[in-house]
Amino acid sequence: MNRRDFLQTAAAVSAASSVNLVSTSENASASGQSASAQSVPAPSASASSAVSPDAPPQVFRNPFKGGLSLPSLGFGVFRMPMDTNISQKLVDTAMASGINYFDTAYTYLGGKAEDLCARLLAKYPRESYFFATKMPPMNPGSTPADLTRIFDDQLQKSRVEYFDFYLCHNLQVNSWAHAKRVGMVEFLQKKKEEGKIRNLGFSFHDTPELLAEIADFHPWDFALIQLNYFDWIPYRSGEQYEVLRKRNIPICVMEPLRGGLLANLGEKGNAVFKNADPHATIASWAFRYVASLPGVFTVLSGMDCMEHLVENIQTFSNFKPITDAEKKIITAALEAYGSTGFIPCTDCKYCLPCPLEIDIPSVFTIYNQFKRTIDIRPRFPGIRQMELKMLEQAKTCVSCKQCLNRCPQKINIPEAHRQVVKDEMKRNV
Repeated sequence: MNRRDFLQTAAAVSAASSVNLVSTSENASASGQSASAQSVPAPSASASSAVSPDAPPQVFRNPFKGGLSLPSLGFGVFRMPMDTNISQKLVDTAMASGINYFDTAYTYLGGKAEDLCARLLAKYPRESYFFATKMPPMNPGSTPADLTRIFDDQLQKSRVEYFDFYLCHNLQVNSWAHAKRVGMVEFLQKKKEEGKIRNLGFSFHDTPELLAEIADFHPWDFALIQLNYFDWIPYRSGEQYEVLRKRNIPICVMEPLRGGLLANLGEKGNAVFKNADPHATIASWAFRYVASLPGVFTVLSGMDCMEHLVENIQTFSNFKPITDAEKKIITAALEAYGSTGFIPCTDCKYCLPCPLEIDIPSVFTIYNQFKRTIDIRPRFPGIRQMELKMLEQAKTCVSCKQCLNRCPQKINIPEAHRQVVKDEMKRNV
């Protein structure tokens, strides 16, 4: 089935709102969940052969504790379009292909993400999808009352009686200290006992040493970490992965493409992949790398357009585990890309707002685009001038350092701004 045929079929299936359900109720009593809560869309691998050839492809699924079957590809809502004419089509296409895990958070999309998810999923039975959200990081002024206020607000905005997956959001050394001070984990465990949380976990951005401390603090159901082949050593993602594997904590993956970086490693890096497999997308190498790791149950992707969604569905429905030979190809592509001097920004926007109104992520994103491209002159002149004007913002940085503690990637942002200014002074455009 080609892409056009798939889009037409997916649209038809979505319009009919037909979601195949596979019951796993035989494990309901073991997990303490009702049989209806255990039902999940999409056929199992053994049942896939019985699906009509005209039906959209189904992403492969992984077993999870309590008898759950989870999609290998999850939908990250961080970049979901607010235009529901666009986002509804994305959700319908995802559901039609078995992608029924939606990851959002209290702070995403300016605090509107949970409500948006609720509206987009309203047409589907509650038991047909998994809703994941997060308790935001606490600050020095936070109190235990904030936990109750935020959680109740989330239930109301999400229009659900329970959350399938719930996380302590963005745990780092400071946020973890505040979480312990206000009793966040104890509060959420109580909500789990009340049946308002089915699986309790956390998302993490810090050192393997702190991860081990957090992992041992509570009998977590799962963890969400940044994991990709680029960060395996420099970000110590490989060590973080081993911390969780040692404790048998199921892993959900964020940033498999590192904010889009691994979908485009520049002309030299991309050439390595294309020489190895002309038909594979650059992004598919990164997805296959993390999805092949033992212990990973779902890989999140922020699919904000139909093209990306379709490509990812094709990768995960015709999945081929990464081989040792292909790992060597990835290493070669990284070596080819390594000389570009990029800034490792993932466009998470946690560094904002800047007191001088510098759009830090946009500056770094545009700078990295220039670094990946050998010759920028063919770009449309109007767009190029807009981008160059954006890069000019780097000159206004006064190194106030308010952004430093907010960056999950530990980028020295003032120094990176100086790098942008220095390189742009050299550039002859």
